[in-house]
Amino acid sequence: MRIGVDATCWTNPRGYGRFTRELIPAMAALAREDQFVCFVDQRAAKVFDLRLPNVEMRLVPLDQSPTAAAAADSYRSPRDMLRLTWAVQRTALDVFFSPTVYTYFPLPPRLHAVVTVHDAIADRYPELTLPSWRARAFWRIKVSLALAQARLILTVSDFAAADIARVLRVAPGRIRVALEAPASAYRAPASSTEVEEAAARYQLPLKNGWFVYVGGFNPHKNVDRLVCAHAALTREQGPGAPHLVLVGPTDTDVFHSDVTRIRQVIAEHGTADRVHWLGFLPDDELRLVHAGALAVVLPSTCEGFGLPAVEAAACGTPVIATTESPLPTLLAGGGVFFASSDIDALTAALRLMACDGDARRAMGSQARSRSLELTWERGAQAALGALREVQ
Repeated sequence: MRIGVDATCWTNPRGYGRFTRELIPAMAALAREDQFVCFVDQRAAKVFDLRLPNVEMRLVPLDQSPTAAAAADSYRSPRDMLRLTWAVQRTALDVFFSPTVYTYFPLPPRLHAVVTVHDAIADRYPELTLPSWRARAFWRIKVSLALAQARLILTVSDFAAADIARVLRVAPGRIRVALEAPASAYRAPASSTEVEEAAARYQLPLKNGWFVYVGGFNPHKNVDRLVCAHAALTREQGPGAPHLVLVGPTDTDVFHSDVTRIRQVIAEHGTADRVHWLGFLPDDELRLVHAGALAVVLPSTCEGFGLPAVEAAACGTPVIATTESPLPTLLAGGGVFFASSDIDALTAALRLMACDGDARRAMGSQARSRSLELTWERGAQAALGALREVQ
């Protein structure tokens, strides 16, 4: 089977970029009798590092970066889309795989496709994710075309599958699930020396400890609520209270950003000296920040999977996360799960992690055990199964 792959999002730092970089190599390693033709633009070509006999890279020069094309305005250059469509049209393929709907482009009608829709968040909460009517219109058109063309829809959890079926009105029988997993970097335990050195590098207080948030700073991520809950705990506990670490791009995120408002909320609470903005961190550094944290916190309105929490869990870090996600099931017993609108519940969860070391360590151990059950090979088997169904 010759499988075409939209790998133009290979360089994207967000979750769907990680999904692509982890899943495609796992698929190619499992299906050595199949040939994978990965379509990349000139930016992805510079770092495309998948060197297997059954993987071919096909360069398609594009005017616009695929990350920008998947931005909050959801607009993609028609000329770039035609270039990709023509490149696929000229290539002998049996099936096509899109790892994300964000970079979707029209495919030749004859070609059977599996398209990945990671969640239905932009459709459930457009006002929190898409900043204008124009952005929402482009998004609806793009998703509608992708759903119409795909023979099957792939997603990342049963929770996301149910949401997609309900919100996007996709028949459940058309949806398949390929679970995500922690990358190999997060599976190796960190030594106390490594954690101490990382704390020194980033000026994090080992004595107080810290909570860590990882992800985008978009309105639906509710980082402002986390700041409020952290400020409430700080008022209770005084100078000895844990600090808050925020990890993620603040000035290069092309999605709907809430950074200015978050900074304002921090200033209003007077906690700027206790909140650390670390920007983007590579896996080997983030692993150490996770390992030293009291807990990882994902207070989002909704998550299709919650990969940052699963990666932190692999480091033995307990989780505080929204119930509107698959995390209460995936990491059962590995943390505290709360309704994202309940700041008091979030504050109570922070308090528990800060004050009850025995409970925190027990949850961290369970979180690690549950997280390590997830593998990219398992996800790759599901994705390959979907492609064989539509062949």
